[in-house]
Amino acid sequence: MKKNETDYTRESDLLKEIQDKPLPVRLKTYLKLSGPGFLQSALALGGGSMASSLYLGVLTGYSMLWLQPVAMFLGIIMLSALGYVTLATNQRPFQAINRHVNPVLGWGWALAALLASIVWALPQFSLANGVVQQNLMPGIFGEDGSFGGVPGMILVSIVLLAITLAVSWNYDRGRTGVRIYEWILKGVVAIVVLSFMGVVVRLTFIAGTIDWAELGRGFIPNPALFFRPAEGFLPLLEGLSETSRVYWTELIVTRQQNVMAAALSSAVGINMTFLFAYSMLRRKWGTEYQGLMKFDLAGGMLIPFMLVVSCVMIAATSQFHTVPQPGIIEEFTAEWEPVESQVNEYHQLLEGRIFYESEESDLTEGQLAVQIEELGREDHIMAATLITRDAFDLSFSLEPLLGSFFGHLIFGIGVLGMALSSITLMMVISGMVLCEVFNKPKSKWLFRLGVLAPGLGVLGPFFWDQAYFWLAIPTSILTLLLLPIAYVTFLLMMNNKALMGRHMPKGKKRIAWNTLMIGAVALISSASLYMLWMRGGLWGLGVLLLFLAAVGIAEWRKKLNQKVNNIDEAA
Repeated sequence: MKKNETDYTRESDLLKEIQDKPLPVRLKTYLKLSGPGFLQSALALGGGSMASSLYLGVLTGYSMLWLQPVAMFLGIIMLSALGYVTLATNQRPFQAINRHVNPVLGWGWALAALLASIVWALPQFSLANGVVQQNLMPGIFGEDGSFGGVPGMILVSIVLLAITLAVSWNYDRGRTGVRIYEWILKGVVAIVVLSFMGVVVRLTFIAGTIDWAELGRGFIPNPALFFRPAEGFLPLLEGLSETSRVYWTELIVTRQQNVMAAALSSAVGINMTFLFAYSMLRRKWGTEYQGLMKFDLAGGMLIPFMLVVSCVMIAATSQFHTVPQPGIIEEFTAEWEPVESQVNEYHQLLEGRIFYESEESDLTEGQLAVQIEELGREDHIMAATLITRDAFDLSFSLEPLLGSFFGHLIFGIGVLGMALSSITLMMVISGMVLCEVFNKPKSKWLFRLGVLAPGLGVLGPFFWDQAYFWLAIPTSILTLLLLPIAYVTFLLMMNNKALMGRHMPKGKKRIAWNTLMIGAVALISSASLYMLWMRGGLWGLGVLLLFLAAVGIAEWRKKLNQKVNNIDEAA
């Protein structure tokens, strides 16, 4: 018997032995054997969750602390269902969906996971590049550093690409390679969690800037914020004219909706669902691993995710919520100058306020400047408050409170760990997808070729400059539009008798599964449809109808083929 098969047999026997053991005994064993859940956590803790958490803190304060844990809970419901089906049937999900459910859904799921991984790599590489230049090594790669400018960006990008490729290719070196890769990611997750917890602990005991009572209330769900501004903005809005109040209210609500949609997607993205199923198959997990799978999702995925995103939101709220960007207007001075993009955004927000009311669209620069100057002080403060911040603004703002070590080094290490772990996992997912669509799950060359696809994200820093951190928000919105494909597919898989056989849940268990899954599908699909209408309009709905038509045609052809086969068998 090969070593890998021996390891699997030992694990399987050990799990069977502890099934009836006390919970502490089981938890100790589960922690030792866990893996796929931590991969999910490392992927979730990337630029998307970082950006969503930061902008949720900036826009809504503590009041939306509940959103990402709820999104993660919905994702865990669907991942648990996918895990149950995968472990019970021991079938590769892509092939199983095509054979038993619907080939359009199967191909849609796989290609959407590949697309999401490639698109998502752009902001991740940009974030990693930026944190090296601005937080960790500004004297070497910063704007005024020894290797500043484009040469430094190229050098950092090459190093980042080499590191992520080397780590990702290790995943394809058999069971031992998988284990090494998972332990690397576990270490990265631990570093990320400790880094951001350290920042919040310092803010609590050194700076004393956190209102823990208000923070606790932020975990109580409040969906109304999808349609109205957070309460923190109300005093600022009350001092405005009626026209200004309407303009700024609409702007705030639109931004809140974008960030909330991004948070729903970045908690559990469609590419994460592909990773979870195939990472369990790579580990050769079977039905006896059901308990371990549930622990892995809770301990390896949910808890680290909740700790990090909550800490980022807390830090962002303490520094930015309803606080004007220093250095933009005279009365709010700063120790450092705001970047050019923020100054430009400030003027664009005020110009938007002018054009919102004015019927003239061809104002000269001089006329526009005069009208902006005539706006009330409250409008200027509101514009300075809504300027887009990023992780580097947060680290600079924390430096006076936490010192350079926590403000830049620890914060920077945490952000870099988030970005690099996400990049490597997107590479692994792309490799898995390529192997599956060609039906060659053990092809090393296809896997490594697929790994290269997200490497295109290394070009991100050269195209988006200072806008790269906000890029995570529209990227997340795009992937939210794709997520219902996965969720609906998993619901159909769980209720497919031909696929599940004797493992299909029955009675109260089936009712419970379907209630939870239908609820998750309904919530995510509603958010996705709303954003599709808001961003795509009739064109977006047209694309959706074409996809649904393709699903319907594939289902009709499948049933037609079944009838033909039944007739042939009868004859």
